[in-house]
Amino acid sequence: MRQYSACVEWLFAEPGDRFEDRIYRARKAGLPAIEFWRWTDKDLGAISAALKQTGLAVSSIVAEPMIPLTDATNKQMWLEGLAASVKVAQRLAAPILIAQAGDYLPGRSRQEQRLALTAALRAGADILKGTGVRLGVEPLNTRIDHIGYFLESTREGLDIADEIDRPEIGIVYDIYHSAVMDERTEDVIGERISRVFHVHVADHPGRNEPGSGSIDLAHRLNWLFDKGYAGSVGLEYRPLTQGVMAVRNAIGVL
Repeated sequence: MRQYSACVEWLFAEPGDRFEDRIYRARKAGLPAIEFWRWTDKDLGAISAALKQTGLAVSSIVAEPMIPLTDATNKQMWLEGLAASVKVAQRLAAPILIAQAGDYLPGRSRQEQRLALTAALRAGADILKGTGVRLGVEPLNTRIDHIGYFLESTREGLDIADEIDRPEIGIVYDIYHSAVMDERTEDVIGERISRVFHVHVADHPGRNEPGSGSIDLAHRLNWLFDKGYAGSVGLEYRPLTQGVMAVRNAIGVL
């Protein structure tokens, strides 16, 4: 049975609410898990209490600081932040940390920046080893949402993970970003499903709920699960309609 995870940065958000209130709303909707982005700007104590009361799991959080890993001078600062992020992930029992590669840096070759990114992730694997936490670097679309981002190709993300060749390092596969870049899931993932640690969904255009656009989300998800994907499906979309039934209807499309 698939496990869906509500990204409560967008889902179940209401004006003036406390962030932890969204966890209770996710529970009311019948979801088994939530996820969110940064942890440094949140009340972890309140989040932990809400998770305990609801029994919800945390599927993923972002590894901080969110600085360009394409810049080799950021490596040490990022590794120190990664160590802190691992402790938070363990506290919340979150199995996945999500890394952003950062933007393409003008005046430097793509090869130099890829080497910096790969070196940071490889060093990060040593920090992650034995912690029970894995890290997925996330390719993003550069046509709409993240113009200037370095890692726009799912294939390249997987190539980097293959090059590092550590069980702690893989990718987050966001179907929305992939579709915006005109990628076909079966082509770009191929036989490398073991490198896919987490999946995100949203529809296009608009990055709204499943069923609001033209992406064949159900087909792509079915392919991933048929190939052996066993992780969570993160509902990371901007909802056009709020409420419990809206989320349930969106899941029904998948």
